[in-house]
Amino acid sequence: MTAAAEMTNDMLKGTMKAQEPMSRHTSWRAGGVAEYFYQPADLHDLAQALGSGALQRPVTMIGLGSNLLVRDGGLPGTVICTVGALKDLTLLQPGLVRAEAGVAGAQVARFSVKNGLGGAQFLAGIPGTVGGMLAMNAGAFGGETWRIVKAVEVMDASGRIDIRHPETFEIGYRHVSGLGADEWFVAAHFELAAADADEKVLDIRALLERRAEAQPVRTWNAGSVFKNPKGDHAARLIESCGLKGLRKGDAVVSAKHANFIINEGQATATDIEWLIEAIRKTVETRTGVLLEPEVRIVGEPK
Repeated sequence: MTAAAEMTNDMLKGTMKAQEPMSRHTSWRAGGVAEYFYQPADLHDLAQALGSGALQRPVTMIGLGSNLLVRDGGLPGTVICTVGALKDLTLLQPGLVRAEAGVAGAQVARFSVKNGLGGAQFLAGIPGTVGGMLAMNAGAFGGETWRIVKAVEVMDASGRIDIRHPETFEIGYRHVSGLGADEWFVAAHFELAAADADEKVLDIRALLERRAEAQPVRTWNAGSVFKNPKGDHAARLIESCGLKGLRKGDAVVSAKHANFIINEGQATATDIEWLIEAIRKTVETRTGVLLEPEVRIVGEPK
């Protein structure tokens, strides 16, 4: 372990691991190892870790790993996992919920309902955490994350936190720009309206039932692989090309929803990426539409 990593034993409160398999931390259950893997104790500890120089660079921030493919060659530097660390979820004032980056979307939805607020129930259909939802403007059932964002908290490489507002970012469909290369979303302030709690509980249940009916939710997958092209659906295009069931090793295009790739057991990141590229090339050749991946692909090839 490097001197920088060893410093964390004395200076920081979180947990550091070396050569950590990222298959343990991604919903695809595939991928190479992280050179170092750090789970901070809390937001203050994360600020200390970044500001002290105790972490090997580069730094990659992840949540549940539900929209992430780590190549089999692994990730250099340090992966920071926000799950179980940046977990604060509070009501700042009536109608304003603060959620840190490691809080799951479903938690935000349920917490909002419990506090008599509506407008966030669609977050229950997003299998990720607040940090990732902010980074890609994640959405489900017609809702999008940034439509309910009043402000965000951003941390830079020195551990400094700045509060910014939506107008300082360029926000679009599954796209957000304006965040620096060494900056990360660490919390969101969601502005929500008063609603009937019992009604919204039923809404969340109905949304989750709809998701289970349409998507292979009890499998190892990363959610939608491709963004929907304007005026169409990626799943429809993929299915129209006869690609349901296309396989590479244990990676297979879902028979239930064509925009999902499933790991049936021992799929490698290389298998999954091969399928992603095969789908893109086939769909472009047959329909003229070049699909854009929604999943984030990081790391080195093996």
